Amino acid sequence: MGKRIIQQARGHGGPVYRVRRKAFSIKPSYLKDLSGEFTVVKLILSAGHSAPIAKFQSGNTIFYNLAANGLYEGQKIKINGSENGDITELKNLKNGTFVFNIENRSKDGGKFIRTGGNSGIILNQGPGYVGVKMPSKQEKKFNPECRATIGIIAGDGRHEKPIVKAGKNFYIKGAKSKLWPRTSAVKMNAIDHPFGSGRGKRIKSKICKTNSPPGAKVGLLRPRRTGRRKK
Repeated sequence: MGKRIIQQARGHGGPVYRVRRKAFSIKPSYLKDLSGEFTVVKLILSAGHSAPIAKFQSGNTIFYNLAANGLYEGQKIKINGSENGDITELKNLKNGTFVFNIENRSKDGGKFIRTGGNSGIILNQGPGYVGVKMPSKQEKKFNPECRATIGIIAGDGRHEKPIVKAGKNFYIKGAKSKLWPRTSAVKMNAIDHPFGSGRGKRIKSKICKTNSPPGAKVGLLRPRRTGRRKK
């Protein structure tokens, strides 16, 4: 008797395939109304994020943001400032400034450049926009009133330390609800996956029909091209 293939099992949900709420209990983002000066109360190591998270407080107002490289507990950051870790609108920044956690729309809390070690660079300013060079090397235009944090996100060296044991990688992936280890589809039995069975890696067609049912909708979905690209 067959069983649900991985795609179906993950879609159905369950403790193995569901994100643990504890790993994402802290959501780093800007409050809609920020002004004045805040103090870094605590630096938090979150299993669900690739960068440490900083807790900021001013009186009874508390919010969380991704920590800038070099940020320390007790440091003061300013809203609309110009130093490392300060939060300001893009229109106030000079060309060549490193920024991260940029808002897509004004006061949405921050959507772009949020992974450890990444940053964008202010390229130019024009009528109604600010051009930012993204980590992908592409330029993206933002509303000048969108906010961002000055600096580079901390956690750049997370890939330098070797994992050493497979068990450690298992728990790292589990914290982010990533399926690991992942079994190759062609190594499964025919009853467990559409690519299953066959000798070695004699893969059947990976091109999936648009109207395939969920259990068979695997592989390449409406690809523009197939095969190895000739140089």
